[in-house]
Amino acid sequence: MLCGVMVALAVPGGLAACSSGSTTAGGTGTTTGGGTTTGAGTTPGGSASIAALADVPDGGGLIAGNPSTSKPLVLVRTGDTVKAYDAACPHAGTAVQPPESGVITCPNHGSQFNASDGAVTKGPATKGLAEVAVKVEGDQIVLA
Repeated sequence: MLCGVMVALAVPGGLAACSSGSTTAGGTGTTTGGGTTTGAGTTPGGSASIAALADVPDGGGLIAGNPSTSKPLVLVRTGDTVKAYDAACPHAGTAVQPPESGVITCPNHGSQFNASDGAVTKGPATKGLAEVAVKVEGDQIVLA
C-alpha cells in the first residue's frame, strides 16, 4: 500500500510501477517459463480466471496464481476436467513442480504426490496436497 501511495504521489499514473506480476488489459493473462501462468483475468461471468484451459497440457499441468490468495496452485488436467491443489508442499512449504507422468514432485526434499488426488506417495511429507475447488467456465479455469 505504501509503495502505491508513494509512487502515485511521485509519478503521474505510477501505480502500475509497483505491480509485482504481469497482467494484460484484455484479461487473457501471460504464461511464464517453467509451466507457470499469472494474471489470467476474468471470465465473461465475472469470475476471476486462474488460467485458460488450453494453457494446461492435457495429461499434465502447470503452476498458476490463485486469484483469491498469494499462494500458487498446481493445476492438473485430464481432458476437460481440471483439479487444483495448493502448490505448497506440506512438509516444508516449498512450491511443488508441475506434474509429470501423473506425479507432482517437491524439488526441495523429493516428496511426491499423486496428481489425480494429491495423496502423498513418497515422503518426507506425511500428508497430501490440499485440494482447491475449481471449475471450467467457458475456456477458463476459475475458482468454484
